[in-house]
Amino acid sequence: MQAEKFYYDNRIVKMFAYASVLWGVVGMLAGLWAAVEMYYPGLNLDTAATTFGRVRPVHTNAVIFAFVGNGIFMGVYYSLQRLCKTRMFSDKLSNIHFWGWQLIIVSAALTLLTGHTTGKEYAELEWPIDIAITLIWVVFGINMFGTIIKRRERHLYVAIWFYIGTWITVAMLHIVNSVELPVSFLKSYSWYAGVQDALVQWWYGHNAVAFFLTTPYLGLMYYFLPKAANRPVYSYRLSIVHFWALIFLYIWAGPHHLLYTALPDWAQSLGVVFSVMLIAPSWGGMLNGLFTLRGAWDKVREEPILKFMVVALTCYGMSTFEGPMLSLKNVNAIAHFSDWIIAHVHVGALGWNGFLTFGVLYWLIPRIFDTKLYSKKLADTHFWIGTIGIVLYVVPMYWAGFTQATMWKSFTDEGQLQYQFLETVTHIIPMYVTRSVGGTLYLVGVFVMIYNLYKTVKSGRFIANEEAEAMPLAPYESKGHEHWHRVIERKPIQMLIVALVVVAVGGILELIPTFLVKSNIPTIASVKPYTPLELQGRDIYVREGCYVCHSQMIRPFRDEVARYGEYSKAGEFVYDHPFQWGSKRTGPDLAREGGSKLKRPDSWHYNHLMDPRLMSPGSIMPAYPWLLDNELDTASTPAKIRAMQTLGVPYPEGYDATANQDIVKQETQIKLSLADDKIKTGSNKEVIALIAYLQRLGKDIEANPGGSPVAEVKP
Repeated sequence: MQAEKFYYDNRIVKMFAYASVLWGVVGMLAGLWAAVEMYYPGLNLDTAATTFGRVRPVHTNAVIFAFVGNGIFMGVYYSLQRLCKTRMFSDKLSNIHFWGWQLIIVSAALTLLTGHTTGKEYAELEWPIDIAITLIWVVFGINMFGTIIKRRERHLYVAIWFYIGTWITVAMLHIVNSVELPVSFLKSYSWYAGVQDALVQWWYGHNAVAFFLTTPYLGLMYYFLPKAANRPVYSYRLSIVHFWALIFLYIWAGPHHLLYTALPDWAQSLGVVFSVMLIAPSWGGMLNGLFTLRGAWDKVREEPILKFMVVALTCYGMSTFEGPMLSLKNVNAIAHFSDWIIAHVHVGALGWNGFLTFGVLYWLIPRIFDTKLYSKKLADTHFWIGTIGIVLYVVPMYWAGFTQATMWKSFTDEGQLQYQFLETVTHIIPMYVTRSVGGTLYLVGVFVMIYNLYKTVKSGRFIANEEAEAMPLAPYESKGHEHWHRVIERKPIQMLIVALVVVAVGGILELIPTFLVKSNIPTIASVKPYTPLELQGRDIYVREGCYVCHSQMIRPFRDEVARYGEYSKAGEFVYDHPFQWGSKRTGPDLAREGGSKLKRPDSWHYNHLMDPRLMSPGSIMPAYPWLLDNELDTASTPAKIRAMQTLGVPYPEGYDATANQDIVKQETQIKLSLADDKIKTGSNKEVIALIAYLQRLGKDIEANPGGSPVAEVKP
């Protein structure tokens, strides 16, 4: 049997590498812009597309799916060919994958900036883009599995296991969470409502971090770290245990994002238990990577690539220890809704994902251009600038988080809340300024890398088709007893199915009881559907990204009940498509905004939306002057009412034909209220609809509180 000659496709690797760098800069610039908006509201520019509520989702989507996503595909397309000793299954599919993914990224940026969003974090993209993501993900899967099937190497190295686990789990998460009912070409409502929607969203949201930001990068680590160190992985057995334990445990942990909320206690506890257990496989992977460098620390001091990878692994270890700790209820009671969570997320994003991507780029680009890295000194400079940037980013955010939580929960000796909410915001502005300095340094380091890679590319010669040879895959011959994982490796499709079963079981056992057992989500008789004007206002609230800064979930704590009113119940959200519980309180909670405890006149909301600093001096909220001029799209009302009826909202039959009449009636009442305070506004304005929605919040539950909450309030 003779060796076969073939060619690795480096062109697709180069394309994804360049795209990762490009979108990394775009995503980080958007993040820096949003960071400065947090203490300098003028940067919102009083235009819709540049407000924090729209820029922030652009930042998260660009960094996660554009920067990290292209980084994943860069590493997978490079390593998979070499691990399988074959060219990618189809050059045409590779091209469709690349250009399709870039088109999705551009579409995402344009739609988010123009306010077309589903309002679900990390899943904000509307239904046509969701379908496109599904199709391109299938193209990627066909190309990947076609390559694995035609491989010339029987052994499937563990990195490929992580690629397979990533592909099948991301597909499952995306499809389940993206079930939505289209209203128009760029408008839909989540099929799920309230508590159910929250559980599905954070089952997806947590595991998007797990299976898009973690497992594929672990696969890249298992390939590129041993290559960069020129040493074998410390323990192959540990890597196998790491893989199966991680994908099984991770999928259960989503409910830890919803502790002390209206989610049933059994689901919260389940999330806590599995989150704590996650420490073992997560640290197993980190230690496996660090121990691979045993005896090579002199090389680490000399090689900037290894420095990036060591810090990446260290940040992975830090964030995967902190995550389970944050899932403990006593810790979560302090951290949730605060900037502590922002710090936690960015340890992983900047350190783990960012630094590992930089290390892979520094290792990979010189090889596909048949040259050496232009300057190790510049790479070292990038490393130290980036590291200092991470420290200056996360430390102030931890400080801000502790400060927020302490101030939120402080009472005077007389038993009154010590601080108004706005005081808790203005007090931490210096931390926000320092955070933006850290982000700027991190971005400067990226530009240093771009210059270094540019000079490297100019000094080399691109090898589009890299020649290689390997023996063809011989027919399998049994050699008696063999380890169980070898059996799985021989059959990648069966391995895919096993991985699907392993990750699906957790989701099934968490989601199904919440959907099928009615007692888990008890109804409240006083909770009624939104009026057509309030529904339109809610859609404007979602469009403007208000959920990014405001929660609508009062937890059963003494300070929250004292500040906002009665704690939230599961039954009050049954008509919320999507849920709006939020994950960060830059502004106060709005769950009881329309109730008697916090009742503000319509004129207050009008002026506050026109210029927040008129009503709340020192506020960092953007102004929304366009809402005062924009015409409400009442032509969409019938379709929205019909969609809600399909989703089970009990509007009367035929109500879609008369809903706009009710809009006029309620709008007239609000206009008269504004006129009493000498505010004149035209008919059919968006600001009226948003005021109607804000004034509705909390009214239903106030009408039927269902008993005193005092006995259940946590200290």
